[in-house]
Amino acid sequence: MIRGLRGAITVNENTEEEIISATERLLRQMIEKNRIQPDDVASVFFSVTDEISAVFPAKALRHLEGWTYVPVMCMREIPVPSALSHCIRVMMHVNTDKAQDEMIHIYLEGAVHLRPDLKK
Repeated sequence: MIRGLRGAITVNENTEEEIISATERLLRQMIEKNRIQPDDVASVFFSVTDEISAVFPAKALRHLEGWTYVPVMCMREIPVPSALSHCIRVMMHVNTDKAQDEMIHIYLEGAVHLRPDLKK
């Protein structure tokens, strides 16, 4: 079964260093808490709000050992006026035997308010 694993984090500045650092921190927690192996991942989608343009956040995944061949794609979020700004979102498609409600979704920094119903 393929399950969707969500994560999000906000950044304070539109700099390559901050975007990569924040994204890497988010990915590491998603991977660790869900015990994900690169071979179990079908693809990873990254989206960013309009304020983020200094670098593709997917570049952070390439800093992790073993993730070279996992397909990734970056895109922009729909610019909804009331949406959280400076936000990087991740959707990881994982092959797993876990039920959807067993997946541990990770929300960090200002993104903790996006899905309070998914807190474990």
